[in-house]
Amino acid sequence: MPIYEYRCRTCSHEFEAMQRVGAGQLRKCPQCSGRLDKLISRTSFQLKGGGWYTQGYSDKPAAKSEDKTKKPDPAPKKSEPSSSED
Repeated sequence: MPIYEYRCRTCSHEFEAMQRVGAGQLRKCPQCSGRLDKLISRTSFQLKGGGWYTQGYSDKPAAKSEDKTKKPDPAPKKSEPSSSED
């Protein structure tokens, strides 16, 4: 459930309320019963684990762990000699 922030117009009390997305906005301040304004605030989140950042969007190359079950790459194909006409 998202957390919403409110501020009372009368006493300036600020608080957070955990509400369902479809729930109506709170109307009365729990301290003075004054009218509330819903605040627009920044959200914060963290991306944890391997994920997309370390695998594709980082400036640094991702650390490669050696997988012992991985088969070695096959030998490179020999290129055919180029023929040059004089």
